[in-house]
Amino acid sequence: MRKLVINGFEISDDSDAYVIAEIGHNHQGSLEQCKKMFDVAKLCGANAVKLQKRDNRALFTKEMYDSPYHSENAFAPTYGAHREYLEFGRDEYVELKDYARQLGITFFSTAFDLSSADFLADLDMPAYKIASGDVNNTPLLKKVARLGKPMIVSTGGATMEDVRQAYETIMPINPQLCIMHCTSGYPPAFEELNLRVIETFRKEFPDIVIGLSSHDSGIAMALVGYMLGARIIEKHFTLNRAFKGTDHAFSLEHSGLEKMIRDLRRTRVALGDGKKRRFTSEEKPLNKMGKKIVAARDLPAGHRLTEADLAYKAPNDGLPPSVYEQVIGKVLKRPLREDENIMFEDLAQSAEKRALADA
Repeated sequence: MRKLVINGFEISDDSDAYVIAEIGHNHQGSLEQCKKMFDVAKLCGANAVKLQKRDNRALFTKEMYDSPYHSENAFAPTYGAHREYLEFGRDEYVELKDYARQLGITFFSTAFDLSSADFLADLDMPAYKIASGDVNNTPLLKKVARLGKPMIVSTGGATMEDVRQAYETIMPINPQLCIMHCTSGYPPAFEELNLRVIETFRKEFPDIVIGLSSHDSGIAMALVGYMLGARIIEKHFTLNRAFKGTDHAFSLEHSGLEKMIRDLRRTRVALGDGKKRRFTSEEKPLNKMGKKIVAARDLPAGHRLTEADLAYKAPNDGLPPSVYEQVIGKVLKRPLREDENIMFEDLAQSAEKRALADA
C-alpha cells in the first residue's frame, strides 16, 4: 500500500490531502511577513509551509549572477543581488523552525543545490522538496535521498523517462518518496495542466504516493487532482496577489487557500464508501417529493382495479408506484375516495386466484 509519513501525518489513498502552502520567496525577504504567512497558512488548515533554499553563488554562473535585472519585480539591480535579497540564512531558518513548531505546522524547504541540501540537513528538516528543474539532477537526488527523510519531487517539464530515472535513482536509497505531477508554467494554460498524468503516475509507480503541484491560479484543479489520486497538494500562497514578485499573481490568498483546503477535506468525506443507501436526512425531502398509489377517483367496493383507476401523487406515505402491477386486477374490499391511499390490505384476490388458493 502506498504510504508516506511526514512529521507524524500519514498520507495514503485513504487519507485527507496533505496540503503544502508554498511560500517560496513570497515573503519578500521579510522574516515578519514570513511568520505572518505561517500564521495564515495554519489558520487555513494547511499541513505544511515551504520555502526555497538556494546558495546563489554556487547555483548560478558568475555571468548570470552578475547580469542586470530590470524586471518590475526586481529587488536589486542584478539577478544575483535580487536573489540574495530574498534569501534567508541560518538565523532566520532557526527562528522560523521554532515558530512553526509553536504554531503546530510543519516547515520544510526545497533544496536547489548541494550546499543548500547540507544547510537544510544541518537544521534537520522533516522533509525535502526537489524542484522540477532538478528532476534529472542525479547528484542532488542521491544526496537528499541519503538524508533518509521524506522526499517530494516535482516533475514539471520532465518526460516520463526523466521521471522513471529519478524514481530509480531515489528508491534504492530512500523509499520515502512522493512524485508530484506539475506543469512549470507560471501560470500554465488549463489545457497544459494534463491532470490525467496523475493516473499515469499511479499506474507506473504503485508503491509510492503521488501528488500535484498546481501553478494555476484557482482552487478547482486541486480537487480534480485529489479525485484522480493525488494525496499531496502544493499551492503557491501569498498575503496579497498584488505584491511585488513573480509568484504572487498566480498564488492563492487567504480566502482561496482556506476554501481549497475546506473543499479538499469535504471531498474525502463526500466520497463515502460506495455503498448506495438512504440517509436519515433524505427522509423528509423524499416524503415530500416521492409518490404513492392513490385512487384516481371515487371507487366502489367490489370494483376490479385497472391502470386508469390509479394515480401517483405525493406525499410518499403509501404504496410506491413500483408495485402498481401488483395492484391492477385486484378487487376492492371497501370503497375508496379520490386521492385515498390504495393499500394491499384493501385488496382481495381475483376469483380465479381465490379458487386456486382454496384448492
